[in-house]
Amino acid sequence: MTTGPDARHERERQFHNEVFAAGGRQTVHKYYTATAPAQERFRSLAAKGAAEATVLEYGCGQGSAAFALAPRAARLTGVDLSDVAIAQAKQRAKEQDLPNTAFLVMNAEALAFPADSFDLVVGIAILHHLDLRKAYGELARVLRPSGRAVFLEPLGHNPLINWYRDRTPGLRTPDERPLRMDDIRLASAYFRRVHASYFTLLSLAAVPFRNLPGFSVLARLLHGADQALFTLVPPLRRHAWITVLELDAPLAPAVE
Repeated sequence: MTTGPDARHERERQFHNEVFAAGGRQTVHKYYTATAPAQERFRSLAAKGAAEATVLEYGCGQGSAAFALAPRAARLTGVDLSDVAIAQAKQRAKEQDLPNTAFLVMNAEALAFPADSFDLVVGIAILHHLDLRKAYGELARVLRPSGRAVFLEPLGHNPLINWYRDRTPGLRTPDERPLRMDDIRLASAYFRRVHASYFTLLSLAAVPFRNLPGFSVLARLLHGADQALFTLVPPLRRHAWITVLELDAPLAPAVE
């Protein structure tokens, strides 16, 4: 396999172009039914900061938050390494008549924006594809001093989830790596406040019942059990599937 950052970026671009052109990864959609509370938390936090703000969506492919946030924002810009994702986003924005949006093909590890450009950055399942030191550094650079970022990301500690990942390599790129607790702690070098919420442990057991009556009740009960476990036994948080990560008040880069 060819190595180096350029080769990694090209592998990511090609993989996601194929995924977006095909309409997504249908085989894993059933599992996302267990992530509704995490998605609701992400949407709530993103919407809270979007009103009249300049917003950057960091990775605007499948599951884009741009189209819910654009009506609230003063200006919304979406970036993605995939030119297919950007073409699809532009077409959707045109169809929905959202003139305050712009979508650009761009490397998230080297953003072509001036410092202090955005009030809010949002992203879904993007950080775990990136060199986090570069990504956190770029996020801190392009956010205004009072700015904040919100991300929804997979975690990489649960042995059962990792067992599934190992047996389905075609569903993801060879370079992506779900976040670990050290990755979350690393964000503290770039932001004054880092807060992670954890979701989806026992609630994965509801997935087989997703098409049956009573699924929503079962899912809510298991989500409640998850939150109780994460409160009473904090070490179990690392075994959650999903984290919603809030990054507030970027730090100035260290002078070398």
